[in-house]
Amino acid sequence: MINLSHGEADLSLLSEIQGEVGRIKKELDGFELQAMLSGEHDRANAILSIHPGAGGTESQDWAEILLRMYLRWAERRGYKTEITDYQPGEGAGIKDATITVSGEYAYGYLRAESGVHRLVRISPFDANKRRHTSFASVHVIPEIEDDIQVEVDETELRIDTYRSSGAGGQHVNKTDSAVRITHLSTGIVVQCQNERSQHKNKATAMKILRSKLYKLEEEKQKEKLEEIHGEKKDIGWGNQIRSYVLHPYRMVKDLRTRVETGNADAVLDGEIDNFIEAFLLKGAA
Repeated sequence: MINLSHGEADLSLLSEIQGEVGRIKKELDGFELQAMLSGEHDRANAILSIHPGAGGTESQDWAEILLRMYLRWAERRGYKTEITDYQPGEGAGIKDATITVSGEYAYGYLRAESGVHRLVRISPFDANKRRHTSFASVHVIPEIEDDIQVEVDETELRIDTYRSSGAGGQHVNKTDSAVRITHLSTGIVVQCQNERSQHKNKATAMKILRSKLYKLEEEKQKEKLEEIHGEKKDIGWGNQIRSYVLHPYRMVKDLRTRVETGNADAVLDGEIDNFIEAFLLKGAA
């Protein structure tokens, strides 16, 4: 088309050429993204958990802001979400929350979000309007399909029931339908309270537990390989991946990829694809 345009000195084809180049670029970007999302579980649904750091109400409020951010992101992509556990904070925010994000490549994308997220802002809870720094951790695991066998020894489990604490229908807080399962040998605790049936909550909690145990075994194998190659990395609470600064300026910056934007409001409203794709590209490089 370019040759044809030059041969006939016809500039009317220019806009059509630009549109075609844009289309081809979009297709190539899609192929590149598919190549990045080639991990064993990348196509799976994702189980995302959010935990506030130290700091009481400040961090609990930040954890709830992150929860909204991921729910909005999932909505933008057409993914289905289900809140399987929600522990409200005292006064504001959340103590813990777990959501399942269902859709193709949900885990492939959201695995980029695992880590500690840092917020700097003027506290809405401080009468003196001082600047506060808050932390919350995000942990993402793939939802393991039923055809992948993960052995769970029933004698290693402690199962407790309690009344739901989140918002819900008429049965909430009236029956002990919520279920908490503790895996004694690893200390892993999972909870589910979104169903009215104790049986359904237990089944969902067991599914999350199997996914966490599978992920734990994967991480153990990865650590062994890193030790062999001398590349062991610290995996801990202080390993923040992204900073969200709302005062004295507005900026969100990913510390792994150096991608940043001044439109913090859009990011907190779910526009995080630039950060996710940059992380995936870096991993593929």
